[in-house]
Amino acid sequence: MAMTVDLPALEQTAPPGASARWSRHARPVLGLVLPVALALGWELVVALGYSNGRLVPPPSKVFETIVELAKSGELSRHILATLWRVGAGFALGVVAGTILGAISGYWDFAKRLLDPTVQALRAIPSLAWVPLFVLWLGIFETSKVALIAVGVFFPIYLGVMGAILSVDRKVVEVGRVFRLSGPAMIRRILLPAVLPAYVVALRVGLGLGWMFVVAAELIGASEGLGYLLLDGQQLGKPAQILAAIVIFAILGKLTDWLIEVAATPLLRWQDAFGARGGQ
Repeated sequence: MAMTVDLPALEQTAPPGASARWSRHARPVLGLVLPVALALGWELVVALGYSNGRLVPPPSKVFETIVELAKSGELSRHILATLWRVGAGFALGVVAGTILGAISGYWDFAKRLLDPTVQALRAIPSLAWVPLFVLWLGIFETSKVALIAVGVFFPIYLGVMGAILSVDRKVVEVGRVFRLSGPAMIRRILLPAVLPAYVVALRVGLGLGWMFVVAAELIGASEGLGYLLLDGQQLGKPAQILAAIVIFAILGKLTDWLIEVAATPLLRWQDAFGARGGQ
């Protein structure tokens, strides 16, 4: 008699690629749930008469203000001015912070020499630099870019120095066993170890750059989103103030996302919890 074995039916499952594609498209949508819910909630509160919306206008009024500014051409002018200042200040701050942070992290003598001064300067509030930069550099673009660069510099410096100092000593010893030269040690050991923390430092520095640009555009600016904020306050236009804040938030998120996307190919080697979406 022939023996027959009943095999369990294969479950119908979606291919792994479909799940990954769904996750990739669902995450940006999920991030919009909270702000959209808050906006719709406040719109409903004003529509039902629980608030007159005078000091905190509803999203429809803010959107209307943004459309008016866009049609008049003012919005693009202010956005471009702010983007240029943030971009130039961010670039200068990144270069200076990376170089000095790497030197302080790699060379103990430089750390002992430079770090106390940098930490003291880091405690100075952003607005305290404004009168000094105006006196030294005038009220034009140079002082604004310098102020933003100062804000970007400190998190980059701390991130790079801290990442180098936290590299596992055993990994460095392995490089020395293989007789790696100084440049080879940096390229093959230190750089991969530092890169994840460096990306985080870039994102933090960019966030501070967006914060410092508001203080920078208080220095005799006639254009920029910071100027738009100040103009809305002086003329009693809360919708314009909120419109500028919303645009700041959108631009800040977009630029942060660009850094994240640019860094993703460089960090594919990581087998970290967050790299797999917490799975």
